[in-house]
Amino acid sequence: MKDRILQKAKEMFLKLGFKSITMDDIACEMCISKKTIYKYFSNKDILIEESIQVVHHEIDETINKIVAQNFNAIEENFEVKRMFKEMFKTAESSPIYQLKKHYPEIYDKVVNMQIEICIKCFSDNILKGINEGLYRQNLDIDNYVKFYYTLIFNINENTMLEKDAQELELKALEYHIRAMATLEGIAELEKQLEIQNQNQ
Repeated sequence: MKDRILQKAKEMFLKLGFKSITMDDIACEMCISKKTIYKYFSNKDILIEESIQVVHHEIDETINKIVAQNFNAIEENFEVKRMFKEMFKTAESSPIYQLKKHYPEIYDKVVNMQIEICIKCFSDNILKGINEGLYRQNLDIDNYVKFYYTLIFNINENTMLEKDAQELELKALEYHIRAMATLEGIAELEKQLEIQNQNQ
């Protein structure tokens, strides 16, 4: 039952917002009593925090599946971007924006978890791209990773609508890759941007 509540809460929070969804809404949607929810989650903040951990676990698993498919480094970035777009397609407002505004303490924990995932994911991708000849040799990997996640977090923290955040994230991804790419990498980037435009 706890897992069912978490899944439903996660769906409703992402779709309609952390602030607007109440424990009553979740209980009503699941046709259970509010008391049942409180049996597993003593307050809404704990439910939000645990549902975000579910999202993080799903993101981590999906990224690992994408990496296992052996795309080239640039294609891999676009696949991860598509995964995020699909995962948050029902969200009207940016989840990170909402958390920062309404639940700053939870937001601080979330950011620390996300930064860990981002650092590993971005660093691995840059190393892969260098080995494939798509990114330049001798890149300052730590700083490129820092530049990129600072860009991504700033977009999500300050952009209310998820659709707008997604568009800006795509621009940030292009900017990030162009800064690192070899001529071969630029050609692959243009190819991926073309595919992206066709799929919109």
